[in-house]
Amino acid sequence: MKLSIGAPPAAKAFGVIFGLVFAAGGAAFALLPLAFDGFLGRMFGGDDSCPSPDEVSGIPPSMLPPEIRDCVSDGSWLPFDDGFGPMRLIALFGVPFIFLGLYIALRTLRTAAWLDGTTVSVRGALRTKKIDLARAEVSGGSYTLRRNVGTSYASVERVPQLIARDPDSGRTVTIPLRGIGTAQLPSSELRGLADAMRPGTPVAADLRKMADDPLGLRAP
Repeated sequence: MKLSIGAPPAAKAFGVIFGLVFAAGGAAFALLPLAFDGFLGRMFGGDDSCPSPDEVSGIPPSMLPPEIRDCVSDGSWLPFDDGFGPMRLIALFGVPFIFLGLYIALRTLRTAAWLDGTTVSVRGALRTKKIDLARAEVSGGSYTLRRNVGTSYASVERVPQLIARDPDSGRTVTIPLRGIGTAQLPSSELRGLADAMRPGTPVAADLRKMADDPLGLRAP
C-alpha cells in the first residue's frame, strides 16, 4: 500500500525545477569568479602599472627600474598567482547553494512511503528507512508548520506524525500522517498502519479514530 505523503505530479515538477534552478544559480555564482578571476582581479585591484613577464622578457633585471623589478619578481602582475585570491574565496559561497538546490530537487522527486505487510518504508532524498511496525515501539508526535509568515494571513498548524523505533537497533522512522495539500492521510491508509501494529497499541486505536472521523466532528 502506497502512503500519500509525496507531492502530487504538478507540485513535484515545480519542486524539481525550483531545486535545479537554485542549484544552477549557485553553480554560476561559484564558477563565474573561477572562470574570470584574472579579469575580475584586474578590475578590482590588479596593478596596471606592473608589466607582465612577457613584456619584460629579454631585459636584464639590473636594467629594470626597482619598482618594476620588484612587482615582476614577487608575482604582483597576476593577483591570484601566489595563492587563493579573494575572488576564488567568494566563489566558495556558491557551493552550499548547489548542494541545497540538489537536495530540494531530490527530496521532492524521491519522497515516498509504502506499507508492505507490517513493514513500512519511508524514502527521503538520499536513503530509504524500513521498520517492522509489529515489533516497533510506536508513539505519536507532531511538528509545526508555519504558513504566510510575516503577513496578515500567517498561521501555525500542528501536523501529526508517527515515530516508530526498532527496539533492537534503536533506529527510528518518522511517518507523517498527512500528505501535501491534505488534512490527513486517507482513511484506508490510516487503518492499514493501525492493522500493522501490535494488537492493543494505543496509537493504533487513535489512528482508527482518525480514520472513522476525518473531520473530528464526533463528540468525544
